[in-house]
Amino acid sequence: MVKYDKALLVKCANNLMFDMSDEQYEVLLKEFDVLTKQMELLGEIDGLENVSPMTFPFDIYTDYLRDDVEEPSLSKDDILRNAKDVVDGQIKLPKVVG
Repeated sequence: MVKYDKALLVKCANNLMFDMSDEQYEVLLKEFDVLTKQMELLGEIDGLENVSPMTFPFDIYTDYLRDDVEEPSLSKDDILRNAKDVVDGQIKLPKVVG
């Protein structure tokens, strides 16, 4: 396991283009100690290697999707009838990007 120290945290913070005060680094080191101990406790669970990792905590069911039903589509003239501004058979939109 990687040993976390202030020098490593400073290097990581600089790689992410930010810096913290010495007090903040000390708090972060204490948090890493707690997390490391928790990971070690989890690693001691018997049979853990036989369990597949969970990627999402809930079962996902997609049986609520409706069946596709082919329906006749509208004609181009019907679609363009409600458009505010039509040019050459296409809907003219306002300029969005300068």
